[in-house]
Amino acid sequence: MTDLPFPANEYSNDVHVLQDNDRTIILVGTAHISQESVDLVKTVIEQEQPDCVCLELDDQRYQALSQKKKWQALDLKRIIKNKQLSTLLVSLLMASYQKRLGGAMGVKPGAELLAAAEIANQYHIPISLCDRDVRITLRRAWKSTSFLRKGYLLSSLLLSLFDKEEITEEKLTELKQKDVLSTLMEEMGDTLPGLKRVLIDERDIFLVEKIKTSPGKRIVAVVGAGHVEGMKKKFNEENQNRISEISTIPPVSKGFKILGWTIPLLIISSLVVIGIQKGAAIAGANVLFWILANGIPAAIGALLALAHPLTTIGAFASAPLTSLTPVIGAGYVTAFIQVMTRPPVVKEFESAGDDIATVRGWWKNKLLRVFLVFILTGLGSAIGTWVGGYEIFKNLVG
Repeated sequence: MTDLPFPANEYSNDVHVLQDNDRTIILVGTAHISQESVDLVKTVIEQEQPDCVCLELDDQRYQALSQKKKWQALDLKRIIKNKQLSTLLVSLLMASYQKRLGGAMGVKPGAELLAAAEIANQYHIPISLCDRDVRITLRRAWKSTSFLRKGYLLSSLLLSLFDKEEITEEKLTELKQKDVLSTLMEEMGDTLPGLKRVLIDERDIFLVEKIKTSPGKRIVAVVGAGHVEGMKKKFNEENQNRISEISTIPPVSKGFKILGWTIPLLIISSLVVIGIQKGAAIAGANVLFWILANGIPAAIGALLALAHPLTTIGAFASAPLTSLTPVIGAGYVTAFIQVMTRPPVVKEFESAGDDIATVRGWWKNKLLRVFLVFILTGLGSAIGTWVGGYEIFKNLVG
């Protein structure tokens, strides 16, 4: 497949033509927060009248862009049951980051993709959604990041939200020429190489292979500018056999599973040995210490999050038990109770992108308060596990 330039001055340098035998792919690189990109995709599609328009969207993101009532379809209880709160939080943080930059430019993030879909529908041109399911992308990204680097990622995203530095004209010009996600990945690339691989490199492959299988001999593909160079390289490769691999969520490794059960088994075994060697009374005292060491910090976390009283009780009751199993954490239990007792309303889902950028917003918005409950009770339970475990092991060998 060869890259052919358009005749001089017909379009901007953001448009590339890839020729593959009798098929022509017109690749339009855009910034997801640029009015210039909106105007460019409209012009290209109107003038080229392609057989198909390919978009850097999956069905989830397309529905989110095109439907105003997108939040009404979100089942928060199911997300918690599937243990996807972390990926939803990262998604909200990144969306808020894009929205903040988009607000400075007077355009909504993804406006050029929505404009491309609208123009295609206007001319009755088929649309092909060519991006990987965003839920798979985020979960693969989360699993590819170590525990410590997860903290770095979340803190970096949070700091970017609270950064009130005014965006200069020079910065605006730079962002118009690049994809926001790519800019973010460049800043974190050295520290989080696994994240860049999942969010950029794997999606380059996925996008290319989906475009190759889209119908028609003349195709316009609208993608973020940060994907263009990688996609141009991947067009010359045969990666169809990798689609299945990069479309699945990797299972938890056996080593991690073993480690997850090792600590609970050590604690339970230690309590049994203490009971045999030192008597039931001392063993009972250690059990009580374990309950208090786990329950109190988790309950304090719930109180700091201004959780519902039943959530706070649930935090105290569940933490000593969830700390003895890697299957589910106290954070997920308390988040579920919080959703059941104080469910967020639609307007709070819709305002979460703005509220997440203010300290007060995290406590005011019921959706964000669910995340606070999840994070703070989970942190309290983790502290309790180490404190309680240390005390039990100390009594075992003392």
